[in-house]
Amino acid sequence: MKTTTANHIFSLRWLLITLMISLLTIFQHQPAMAISLTDSASHVPAAAMKLIQFCANPKAGLDAQSVAILVDYVLESKSNKEAALPKLKETPGAYYEFDTRINFSSFLQYSYSNQIPSVLTSPASLRYSVWTGIQGESQKMPSSWKLVPPAGKPVIIHGIQRNGVTPDQTTGVYYEYDLKRTFILLNHKGRQVFISISKQIDISDIGKKGVILGNDDDWNYYYSGIPGSTKAGLGWVKSYIYDSFAVGVYVESGSTVRSGVFQWIRAGWSGVNFVQTTNIIQGMKRDAKNSKIIMESPKLPAPKQIISTYQRLSALPKNDLVERYTSLQQARKALAALSGKIDKNEIKKQAPYTNTPKEQIIEELMLEYFKITLGKSSLLGKKVVLGIN
Repeated sequence: MKTTTANHIFSLRWLLITLMISLLTIFQHQPAMAISLTDSASHVPAAAMKLIQFCANPKAGLDAQSVAILVDYVLESKSNKEAALPKLKETPGAYYEFDTRINFSSFLQYSYSNQIPSVLTSPASLRYSVWTGIQGESQKMPSSWKLVPPAGKPVIIHGIQRNGVTPDQTTGVYYEYDLKRTFILLNHKGRQVFISISKQIDISDIGKKGVILGNDDDWNYYYSGIPGSTKAGLGWVKSYIYDSFAVGVYVESGSTVRSGVFQWIRAGWSGVNFVQTTNIIQGMKRDAKNSKIIMESPKLPAPKQIISTYQRLSALPKNDLVERYTSLQQARKALAALSGKIDKNEIKKQAPYTNTPKEQIIEELMLEYFKITLGKSSLLGKKVVLGIN
């Protein structure tokens, strides 16, 4: 009996040690650690938090001084474009900055239009992003923005957004969640500035198993719909994004747009956070890399062409869209099975997609069209996506 008990205790200890190693490595991070904001810049995170509070509760009013602090910081010359931010609400944060060679008006048109899905400029980060507005209010995302003159008042739009994200590069987990959003367009010392603020409303839906199919830059992902992680030994994990909030500051800088993003994320399981600053920076770099590739591409279609395609898909009946969407899902399954990421029997399973929101279907089909126009391979042919030769 003593020997059996001893063996049981030893096995239990070994299991716990193995589990702890897995927990410590689930969020692998970049070898270069981010530097912290200096004491002289400690007012910057506080200014970001003021804007996040404004997003969460518009009645609090926009703090013009906080806006100026953030814009001036983004424009400041820096030796390092990434930095750790202090924890806010027990949530780790990070700052990341990059420049994109595109004029400011075009940046707005591609990134923040109600007829150009956000997934097209963030395909490695977003599966879909559906703007719903605020119940009882008429504020909508505009088709185009009018620039603000030097003495003009800021343009402010509030709304609710449903986001689905792509699988994490380490864990393969993907999430869906709701955000409060606030967009602000203003003129700061003669420069056009756009500020995007988000505050997660509640904890996310449970994290589900996803797969990056091939190279992440190909923007092909498999979404299983099954809770857990595809990381070996962690299929059982029931993870959530507990909270997230961010401020993106985009400033006109000659023929480029300077982007500075302040982001905080708390995620994990059993109430424990496993996100580190370097994980957040890795995610922001992933998004920035693909955004720059698209915005700076000589093959980038004109906004009118994208909008025309979007309107064409939007006009299709739901059952027609579901048929095309089913073909896309089957193509994802086949590629996942071919790569050995899922069992080949999964291909035979036919899940109904009739309850998938129409806007989500359109956004995922639009990405396939976008790949074709940019010269990338698509999981669907142009004829299937758009119903044309």
